[in-house]
Amino acid sequence: MIQPTKLKIAAIEDDMPVSLTVRMPPSTHRDLVAYAEILKLESGKAVDPTSLIVPMLTRFMATDRAFARARRKQLQTGKDAG
Repeated sequence: MIQPTKLKIAAIEDDMPVSLTVRMPPSTHRDLVAYAEILKLESGKAVDPTSLIVPMLTRFMATDRAFARARRKQLQTGKDAG
């Protein structure tokens, strides 16, 4: 029996795809494929590794405090200018 892990990315929503070309190092691609395999073992559903890119980026940006502060500041500055 496989022990559940606490992956930061869980279910992948079935959403309309957007075409995007991404170049990455082979080691990053291998990690992405490995992540998809672990998700498959845990959920029982095959996961296309490329479908993980958006939720991973979204999660990264949502948990980056410096980005959140800068984004809030940017939005406040934009409101003042409008």
